[in-house]
Amino acid sequence: MTLSFGTDGVRGPAPEILDQRFVTCLATAASQILLADRWIIGRDTRESGPALSEAIMSAIRRNGLTAVDTGVIPTPAVAYLSNIENSGGVVVSASHNPWTDNGVKIFAPGGRKLRDEEQSMIEKRLNELLAGPPATVQQSFESTQHADPTDAWINSIVDALENRTLEGAHVVVDCANGAASHIAEPLFRQLGARVDIINNEPDGRNINQGCGSTNPQMLAEIVKSSRADLGLALDGDADRLIAVASNGALIDGDKQLCLFATDLDQRGLLVNRSVVITVMSNFGLRQAMEQVDIAIIEVPVGDRNILTRVDAGDAVLGGEQSGHLIFRDHATTGDGLLSGALLTDLVLRSDKNSAELASDAMRQVPQVLLNVSVPSKSAEITAEIQKEIELTQTRLANQGRVLVRASGTEPVIRVMVEATAESLAQSEAERLADVVRASIS
Repeated sequence: MTLSFGTDGVRGPAPEILDQRFVTCLATAASQILLADRWIIGRDTRESGPALSEAIMSAIRRNGLTAVDTGVIPTPAVAYLSNIENSGGVVVSASHNPWTDNGVKIFAPGGRKLRDEEQSMIEKRLNELLAGPPATVQQSFESTQHADPTDAWINSIVDALENRTLEGAHVVVDCANGAASHIAEPLFRQLGARVDIINNEPDGRNINQGCGSTNPQMLAEIVKSSRADLGLALDGDADRLIAVASNGALIDGDKQLCLFATDLDQRGLLVNRSVVITVMSNFGLRQAMEQVDIAIIEVPVGDRNILTRVDAGDAVLGGEQSGHLIFRDHATTGDGLLSGALLTDLVLRSDKNSAELASDAMRQVPQVLLNVSVPSKSAEITAEIQKEIELTQTRLANQGRVLVRASGTEPVIRVMVEATAESLAQSEAERLADVVRASIS
């Protein structure tokens, strides 16, 4: 099996498929295509991370380039360093996936996600290298450590609050036993908040395990029992945020986007009075934006697609339901800690608590999302069942929405159905999921 780029880098089982030879070839290909003289390398807390990072740094140095190790560090911190130091960036992380997976995210100099043509060129060169003689993997070398990998990035989050503090706020942060485990508490204390930290003891295998942005139930219970103002759940590399209101209700990426767009618009800071969303965004977000006359720009899933429109000057704010939010005035990629600080600030500036804000932000239309495992990531399956998808949409008429797509990060087909009645959304989603299963049996 050959790995390929998904919606956010390359991911796969490590070291079974995503091994040192693979990342050596990938790093070589990226350094040849992007032409950066200096590369910043970071990783999350997975057991396979150190060996893969060493292989990447070795490959870059063998090409006569500089590789700088930042150790365990959030993805947005590497992107920030890549931007201010005009260097290439590589993060060894599989984001929200289990510890058995790992991945590689690549930033071009300037801290930006790869353009389609760059990604295609890297993938072509990668396949050429993989087809050739086995790449030499250097097992040990003297690494160059970055002198100060997090201070400038942390200061940028502090600056984003425009001289305001989070004094008076009580927040609980779930670090998902990931890359922000050693950073979240000092950051929020520096901002003036009272902060409780959970799931910040990584052991290489507990990243995202029953915690973090994909499993916020523990956080919700702690927020309620401690009477905190807000809960903040990060993922393994801390580039996304799912929040929890004071009553335990989830504030997903759609609700956050609604709150931030409205707030920025009221302060005259929402460029073009527009916000970038994805095809997965809830219909309720679309309705809420229409009610306040904020235009929506819809793109395919993936923060790379959001950034394309944001970098074109169409908007300064965009995001995904999963919790990737882009604040282009402050960052070049999604940043869960930035989002968390700005959301806490928004709550403090309002005359409502977080539960009231979340409830009033938008009315979410019932949405059912089912994942159907497939042998490999395949868009062909969705094409084969297009007639069934159209029949489902016809039955829902104007009372719902259907989306069936191949995941860009996992070997699954995602079936999403929205309908005004949850029972209808559930039944139609299950029917389509059965159709997908039948097509691969």
